[in-house]
Amino acid sequence: MTEPQVAMLMMGSFILSILLGFPIAFTLIAMGVGFGYWAYATPDQMSHIFQNNIFDLLVNQTYSVMINDVLVAVPLFLFMGYIVERTNIVERLFYSLNIAARMVPGAMAVAALMTCAIFATAVGIVGAVVTLMGLLAFPALLKAGYDEQLSAGVICAGGCLGILIPPSIMLIVYGAVSGVSVVRLYAGALIPGFMLAGLYIIYVVGRSWLNPKLAPKPPKEQWDIPKKELFLMLLTSVVPLAVLILSVLGSIIFGLATPSEAASVGAFGSIALAAAYRELTWNRLKQSVYLTVRTSAMVCWLFVGSWTFSSVFSYLGGHMVIEEFVLGLNLSPVMFLLLAQAIIFLLGWPLEWSEIIIIFVPIFLPLLDAFGIDPLFFGILVAFNLQTSFLTPPMAMSCYYLKGIAPPHIQLTTIFKGSLPFLAMVLIAMIILYNVPQITTWLPGLVYGTH
Repeated sequence: MTEPQVAMLMMGSFILSILLGFPIAFTLIAMGVGFGYWAYATPDQMSHIFQNNIFDLLVNQTYSVMINDVLVAVPLFLFMGYIVERTNIVERLFYSLNIAARMVPGAMAVAALMTCAIFATAVGIVGAVVTLMGLLAFPALLKAGYDEQLSAGVICAGGCLGILIPPSIMLIVYGAVSGVSVVRLYAGALIPGFMLAGLYIIYVVGRSWLNPKLAPKPPKEQWDIPKKELFLMLLTSVVPLAVLILSVLGSIIFGLATPSEAASVGAFGSIALAAAYRELTWNRLKQSVYLTVRTSAMVCWLFVGSWTFSSVFSYLGGHMVIEEFVLGLNLSPVMFLLLAQAIIFLLGWPLEWSEIIIIFVPIFLPLLDAFGIDPLFFGILVAFNLQTSFLTPPMAMSCYYLKGIAPPHIQLTTIFKGSLPFLAMVLIAMIILYNVPQITTWLPGLVYGTH
């Protein structure tokens, strides 16, 4: 077999292994070391079994992950999110926004979406947002008489906003993989992220207005609260978390701090906020640290495995085979984007976003120059695309997250049906971005100038 053929066998073996359920990170390392041992073998390899360059490559890739400045922000933002998640801050936020939006059709669903959007900026983890909002807002929606499908769709779609809205962990990982500045990615994702949240809200308000039975208004005595009391509720629930988030994002976007520095301030601010609410306990702090370490270790081992795997894959000529094949199709830039997004969409069914970004997105990155596509624009499209994979049956992970904590009488098919209209909103947003890419590039160009 030629080296490019071995590279294709390597990729095929990896895909088969993950479909069989093997751990992703360690499968990548095993494949990289196994095929790399063959690729870097010397004529006298049998007499010097451990003198193979693949071992040096594995050590160097591990060290590169350890000293990567961009990845330092990942555990800090994770810790910030886990602290916010475990200190009942979101419960106050949802209750206050629910009363503030009381005159809007579908007020409670709108409040849930707004809470998801704000909570997503603080957490950036889909499973955490869907689970917490499923425990907090979903029962409240059902108790208020809201339609089951609409309620489920609100929680599932709102929970996915953390992929896109900064400080998204996904964008940090994409920045580390692609070499695009995380600061520019955050600026580029800000308007599209809130545009998508706005489309969700418009859909909920419009549907609730057309069919009030889907979202009945509560009795007046439940929300007839004096304006002064409502103001104090918003002041104590929305403002502190908003200040924390805006200070973190503002310091990053306006160049006052690097993402790692801003993340460290955010982590400290989340502890101070939890302490101010008297919700900071030793047990909650310990759980947050444990979850942060576990998730960070997963991301870092994925990087080690992916970089080792991709180095060997490129050394064998695998990237050239894929590049020559795609360029040989004579695609237009739009057709290439559609092809890449279709592949990423399909990969989103069996794989998590982290595996797609770290393993498969780098295959497309070298082709962007050939088609004249901005890597920043491509990254935002990928973030939108991953939202669709979280909402598309039968492998819609956000739906499964919600089903895991929903009341027993809520069927999975009900959750699937509820997520489909919001999936349509994501597709509409992607069509808008395809036709008006300036939505993504305007703010980074305004703040930082063109490349």
